[in-house]
Amino acid sequence: MACLGVFVAYLPVTSVSVSLTAIQSALSTTTSQLAWVSDAFVLPMAAFILTAGVFGDVHGRRKVFVTGLLFSAAGAATSLTAHSIGQLWTGQALSGLGAAALLPTTLALISHAVPDHRERGKFIGIWAMCLLGALAVGGVLAGTILSHVGWRWIFLVPLPVVLVAVVVSLRCLPESRAPRAGRLDWPGQITAALAITALVYGVIEGGAGSFGDTPVIAALAVSVVSGVLFVVTERRSAHPMLDLALFRSPGFTATTLVAMIMFLGMIGFFFVLSLYFGMVQRLDTLGAAWRLLVITGAALIVSGIAGRVMHRLSPRLMITTGLLMVTAALLTLLGADAGTSFGSLSWRLLLLGLGMGLVTTPMTATAVASVPHPLAGMAAAGNNAFRQVGGALGPAVLGALLTSRAVSSLPGHLADAGVDASLTGQVTAVTRDGGLGAVSSIPLGAEAGQVWGAVSEAFLDGMRVCLIVSAGLTFSAALLAFVLLHPRLGRRRSVSVGGEPGAQVAGGTERRRVGTETPA
Repeated sequence: MACLGVFVAYLPVTSVSVSLTAIQSALSTTTSQLAWVSDAFVLPMAAFILTAGVFGDVHGRRKVFVTGLLFSAAGAATSLTAHSIGQLWTGQALSGLGAAALLPTTLALISHAVPDHRERGKFIGIWAMCLLGALAVGGVLAGTILSHVGWRWIFLVPLPVVLVAVVVSLRCLPESRAPRAGRLDWPGQITAALAITALVYGVIEGGAGSFGDTPVIAALAVSVVSGVLFVVTERRSAHPMLDLALFRSPGFTATTLVAMIMFLGMIGFFFVLSLYFGMVQRLDTLGAAWRLLVITGAALIVSGIAGRVMHRLSPRLMITTGLLMVTAALLTLLGADAGTSFGSLSWRLLLLGLGMGLVTTPMTATAVASVPHPLAGMAAAGNNAFRQVGGALGPAVLGALLTSRAVSSLPGHLADAGVDASLTGQVTAVTRDGGLGAVSSIPLGAEAGQVWGAVSEAFLDGMRVCLIVSAGLTFSAALLAFVLLHPRLGRRRSVSVGGEPGAQVAGGTERRRVGTETPA
């Protein structure tokens, strides 16, 4: 059931990602509005994932699991009937709330069922395979659907899966709670949600317009103040939503920072890559999905292998090597252009997927195993929360960089292509207001080929900036993992639970002293 739940949670990610070009064309959206399609899903997931984890520990994980499935179904149904960008955002937000409930609950279910951290690594590997399987299947299903019917029908796919999962959960899944569970930390929840929402809003709107605009400055200020209040609140709370003592564990700190940085770079790059396939290579959705399947398919296979060999290989070695492979793959993609063949792209995308698969399982398993067993659910929720913050910022940050660089270089490419000065001015003005996709809204006449060629070159300029930034982020994550997961650093730290001695961690792996957990 944990595997089915995470499959439902992540199914919308690539299915929506590969459909962005079709959505933009059908709803006539700007680039910033299109970024909010992805962020409307990721943002509530990041903001409420910690609360969902605590709620499951206190009131029962099966209840939260089923609630998450129902929110996912409501979101899919809302998006299925969407005829405006606002309704699509609403549907995505509901699906994001469902994913927020499912992610920590599924890992807590595994932690409850398999208390031995060595044995647990294998099952977290299977969990990670299902997560990546959802990413792989979602894109291909969406591409197949869009080849025959409209983009809205991609949201029909999760509904029967959710129905089956709800029925089986209510009939077969036992209820469980955490020992010594506290109560919901509402001050922490409110300040965390404000900080995350204001930060992502400020970055998206600042990238679309100017970071000097009053609403953007206000949003970023609210984010900083709320973040400080969150830290103060959690330090003083008797039942914190996120126990800051977790960060005494180098394993938890390393994997949490790595997750956030990696997802900022990778989810943001997937957003850019899907636009590259649609706007530059002029592929249909299915063609784009097959190319993304190279990444997710490779990651799926490697993550399963990683889960089985984790007890024999150092998580530090696996995570650092995987991140360096991702960095190398991103740098090799700098040479891609409009005419790059699938064969030339495939080995680069394969390397990217292999690196991702090598990181995903040990990163999650290390975060859970590096703290005492009673804190495993909170550690899983915290790791996922920071991961989703990075995922929410990714499309915002890289979308802003893409638009800024592409729009600034477009006039030069139009001039090089010999486009008439009057049409050049018109195209430039439209793209400054609505992004490169807005070019399709104006008549181009006989110079359409020249204009679209210039747009493609401008997009590639922006994509190369995004690739450099993403590669820099993943390389910095590799350095963090290499330093913080060092065994000697881990042996000097411990984490306590409620004043009791905690787990000794070595290189992010639990050494001894775990509590036990019993079903309610």
